[in-house]
Order: sequence, then structure tokens, then C-alpha cells
Amino acid sequence: MPDSALKIVLADDLPLLREGIAAVVESAGHRVCASVSTVASLHDAVAAHDPDLVITDVRMPPTFTDEGLAAAVELRRKRPGLSVLILSQYTSVAYVSDLIDNPARGGIGYLVKERVGHVREFVEALEKVAAGGTVIDPEVVQALVGSSRRQGSLAVLTARELEVLSLMAEGHTNARIAETLVVSDAAVRKHIGNIFAKLPLGSDTDRRVTAVLTYLRGIS
Repeated sequence: MPDSALKIVLADDLPLLREGIAAVVESAGHRVCASVSTVASLHDAVAAHDPDLVITDVRMPPTFTDEGLAAAVELRRKRPGLSVLILSQYTSVAYVSDLIDNPARGGIGYLVKERVGHVREFVEALEKVAAGGTVIDPEVVQALVGSSRRQGSLAVLTARELEVLSLMAEGHTNARIAETLVVSDAAVRKHIGNIFAKLPLGSDTDRRVTAVLTYLRGIS
């Protein structure tokens, strides 16, 4: 197994789904060091294996509400470098603010299962999150916008800059953003430069990640 292989703990209450995700992950050269069905076993597996990434569903036993998402928040609080990818058929904004507001260094992802159309895109998303990036499904972004109390630093951005930042939050590259908005790559770079200049991002961080987190905090 290559040195770049990720150690992953996978949590979902459906055995067939866990096996399918594990097969995809391992075919990409990564290792599922534990595959579990409950929040308690998720905590035990993380403690035992110290993974690079946790992939978890939102709804887990015993109540099938937000146990998985709440567990992700708690795990990141205890392990600041842990990256977490939420993979669920449900769009839930509960606990998302806590997940985003935690100052942990690890990446954050939230993908809706039915919208993951390609294996390659899923693998790219989990690798980006494991590397400290942020990938939020458009459906989740829209749910956050729907409950938005937008204020503070985001108010300085233009409507187009907010569009660009929203697409950045969904994990799109500059080229994909340009294609989506039907503008040039140069225009996208200019908008991103303006975003970086307007938001209080600091100089010693990954400004793209910090800008996305600032946006998500502002709409959650």
C-alpha cells in the first residue's frame, strides 16, 4: 500500500452500503481500518486506529436522528486534526454550525448520497477533505442559506462574489466555477482575489479553505 494511502473509519448502519463504500475506498488505494454500525463503535474505532478520515452517516442507532453528525462534532473536538466526511441521504443543518465553528485543522465534507454520481468524484472529495479541504454538497449549502442569518464580514461581498464563494464551498475548481457561471477563468481569479482581500482571512493560512469556512459560518 502506498505511503499516500489514507486510514479511514467508516460508520453506517447498513452493512451492504458499508461494504460498497469500503470497496470503492480500497480500490482507490486507501484502507478502511474499521467499518462500524453504531456511534459507540465509531468512537472506539477512532480511538483504536487514529484514522486520517472518518466517513459517517447522519442518522445512526439508537434513535436514527442526528447521532452520526453529533458524533462527528465530538470527535473533531477531541481530535483537532481529524478530518470528517458526512455521507448521508439526509440534509440536516443540525450540528453543522458546531462542525464548522470547531477550530480543528482537519477537513470537513458533507455529501448527499443520491447526488454522488461518480466514483471518481467521491474519491476526489474524500481525498480533498482528508487533506484539510472543505467539500459541501450544493443541497446542504442551500439548506444553510435557507436558514441564513447572514451578517458580519460577508456583507462586504458582492452578489457575484457570494456566488463564487458558494461554488468554492461545494468543492469546485476555478475552471468548474468559470464553466458554471459562464465567465472566463481570469474573471473567476479576479473574484477570488477580491474575496480574499475583503474577508479577514489572515496571512498564514490556506486562504481558500478559510474563505469557505467564513462563508459557511456566515450562512449557518
